Amino acid sequence: MPIPEYQKFFLPVLKIAGDGKNHSYAEMYSSVATEFKLTEEDRAELLPSGTARKFENRVAWAITYLSKARLLDRVSRGIFRISERDAEVLKKKPVELDNKFLRQFPEFLEFARGTKISTKRDEDTEEDTLGTPYETLEEAYQSLRRTLAQELLDRVRACSPQFFERLVVDLLVAIGYGGSRKDAGQAVGRSGDGGIDGIIKEDKLGLDAIYIQAKRWEATVGRPTVQEFAGSLEGHRARKGVLITTSKFSQDAKEYVGRIEKKIVLVDGEQLAQLMIDHKIGVTEVENYWVHRVDSDYFEEG
Repeated sequence: MPIPEYQKFFLPVLKIAGDGKNHSYAEMYSSVATEFKLTEEDRAELLPSGTARKFENRVAWAITYLSKARLLDRVSRGIFRISERDAEVLKKKPVELDNKFLRQFPEFLEFARGTKISTKRDEDTEEDTLGTPYETLEEAYQSLRRTLAQELLDRVRACSPQFFERLVVDLLVAIGYGGSRKDAGQAVGRSGDGGIDGIIKEDKLGLDAIYIQAKRWEATVGRPTVQEFAGSLEGHRARKGVLITTSKFSQDAKEYVGRIEKKIVLVDGEQLAQLMIDHKIGVTEVENYWVHRVDSDYFEEG
């Protein structure tokens, strides 16, 4: 099931903490997951960056917001419990809690002034419907990345076959294949069929070979093309191959490579653009933002 947005966790977290005991993040994750009947698969869902679990990230932010409103008290590192204010809130048996509710507390308003959380009490704001601040940052980054990837792909499709050949060589070397750029450049671009075909080293020592074929196409690459590529591998006595295209692969083509003995990796246009971004091929850095968290170990005394 979809992971609820972080404000949906406010009330369940407070109710669980209402037992008056100390709670850890791990305990709260487990209890809230049970409350919402989330499966292990649900809990394992990652944020777009793949660096954190979405469920745990949202519960952690819910705890942060409740702490800022002084509804939870921090006891020690990673440990919190119900506050006197929380006990009073629970006595009123609220049906739902959200940022608008938290704005009645001056401590939360002070916290909100340094964030995008609106301090207006008389209206719901767009910010209230968004994910956590971390997710908002990630979504903005992923949006910029998608736009950049599409722009890259458009440029690649418009470039000459010779430039495309150089691009593929640069990318393969950046990833770690082909030995040196000189070695890779000599091995790729021999076919003369308008594409890029060749055999390059899998590593700098040349312990194995990888056969490369790239298609600067607009049309979808179907199974026949992939089968022909597999036959080329056999002719070169190669066990591994990479087929790169600026377009897409048909579902039949994808299923085919999963059934054959040869190891063939299919790289479509979208993945090609993402690899170019990851390995800084054809892109330049404009801004660099670091996201920090408090180093609790630094503040340990004694």
